[in-house]
Amino acid sequence: MGEQKGSQRGTGPIELLRDEFRGHLDLFYSHLKLAAPYDSVEKALGALTTKLKALPPEELHRLTTDRAQRWVHFQQAFIESGLSLKHRGIIAGLTRSGAALGLPPEFNHLLDLYRTTP
Repeated sequence: MGEQKGSQRGTGPIELLRDEFRGHLDLFYSHLKLAAPYDSVEKALGALTTKLKALPPEELHRLTTDRAQRWVHFQQAFIESGLSLKHRGIIAGLTRSGAALGLPPEFNHLLDLYRTTP
């Protein structure tokens, strides 16, 4: 029988940060009423995981309590995965229109990427 991947996952800081980022991406795309580009979402999660695994333990622990620094890493993974290029025209139009997107302020880390030209 095949192994269940989910049952092997721990709840360490990397998994918690990865799950938080996945939740933010789900919220981001659902509020914008867009289908998430799942291949790129998986790339973003992979990029974040790789970066987190390379951090010293004390810095990784600090990220679990420092929301601003977490968003810096989330934004970098969003860019590195190519997510910032997906749905670019639609999201740029929404951000420029002044429409209420209903996203919490921290999502400006992602929305600001669409307010400028690539």
